[in-house]
Amino acid sequence: MATLRCELRLGGYNCPAFPGADRDGRSDPCPCQRALLSINGVSVSVNKHCTGTRRLRTAVGVMLALLPGLALSQGVIFDDELNLRRGVTEISQSVYDLHMLILWVCVVIGVVVFGAMFWSIIHHRKSAGYKAAHFHENTKLESAWTVVPTIILIAMAFPATTELVKMYDTGGEDMVVEVRGYQWKWQYKYLDESRNNTFSFFSNLTTSMDERHNRVAKGEHYLLEVDEPLRIPVNKKVRFLITSEDTIHAWWVPDFGIKRDAVPGMVNDLWTVVPEPGVYRGQCTELCGKDHGFMPVVVEVLSQEDFDSWYADRLVAEKERKELESMVFTHEQLMTQGEVVYTKFCASCHQANGQGVPPVFPSLAGSSVATGARDDHIRLISNGVTGTAMQAFGGQLSKAELAAVVHFERHSWGNNAGDLTQPVDVANATAAN
Repeated sequence: MATLRCELRLGGYNCPAFPGADRDGRSDPCPCQRALLSINGVSVSVNKHCTGTRRLRTAVGVMLALLPGLALSQGVIFDDELNLRRGVTEISQSVYDLHMLILWVCVVIGVVVFGAMFWSIIHHRKSAGYKAAHFHENTKLESAWTVVPTIILIAMAFPATTELVKMYDTGGEDMVVEVRGYQWKWQYKYLDESRNNTFSFFSNLTTSMDERHNRVAKGEHYLLEVDEPLRIPVNKKVRFLITSEDTIHAWWVPDFGIKRDAVPGMVNDLWTVVPEPGVYRGQCTELCGKDHGFMPVVVEVLSQEDFDSWYADRLVAEKERKELESMVFTHEQLMTQGEVVYTKFCASCHQANGQGVPPVFPSLAGSSVATGARDDHIRLISNGVTGTAMQAFGGQLSKAELAAVVHFERHSWGNNAGDLTQPVDVANATAAN
């Protein structure tokens, strides 16, 4: 696919009217300029010598007017930078085709309306000897400009309504996935035929802080990469149940042509059938707080064989995860797992060094929480703090993960509570609450 490289530069050059003067190198009273338009290496330059800016503007205008033709001559395709994506699903392609149809209808209407208007202005101008007519009504004309637009709108409504009906036809699904938005990550729950949760996981942004703060070069999928993507099988109708735990989010995958708001207390649904394996990326498209831009959506579409294998492995891992809640761990095991959980869920606010960003995100080093009563510490992480950015992690982490992160916080950054936090302790503390 060809890439359009277009450059327009306005700058100085050696002025023939003032030999030896260089506008790029020093101050000079000469106002000479050069307009340079370069398209894929084909350059056109226009010089303007000390005569005002009208000719320069005209030249630039002509060059920009020729830009579409030059681009087409170079075999340029504008991709999706100036248009919708065609996408990979039947719905996304139908939406694209409908969009282009309506666009060209609008273009034709615009050409007719503005063409008639400009023709009337030019050919009936006062300088040509025309005098303005005086009339107040014209029944035929008024009827025409009422009936014709109505017919056009009705004609456009038929294909649009057909596509909307398809988009909301979520029945006959092969599998169901619940998508739940959190600040600022997505949780995916794979539901069985009775809508019971078989297993679930969180999908978190993995773009490093160094990339975000421009300390290193940004990767290919900057802010569109996660630790674990949603996985679905190819050529299967997947129904998504969209909701939110805290504020309004929106789940959007442009290559699928689908987007739906995630609203607390409500369940919206949508569906897709993806015919091509691959990785597809999207984002949250509803302003949902300070890290709205750090909430990507990544969907990996697998062959049926690969999906079945992955699904079976996840069921085994989920069984093992539940078994961990009855185990007893050593200090080293809790610290190792706790650091993993803390880095994924806590470090973005309280920082990797535990110093936080006071007063919004308090320091954990030497804090009364991390050095105080263990059950209070467990309940705070499990239930969150109302009216603050501190989320309730009781529904996001297993008891083993909660025990590990509590132990890690109580024995890091100079903290030394001198206790061990086990999954059973989490169960007892949260049950007492």
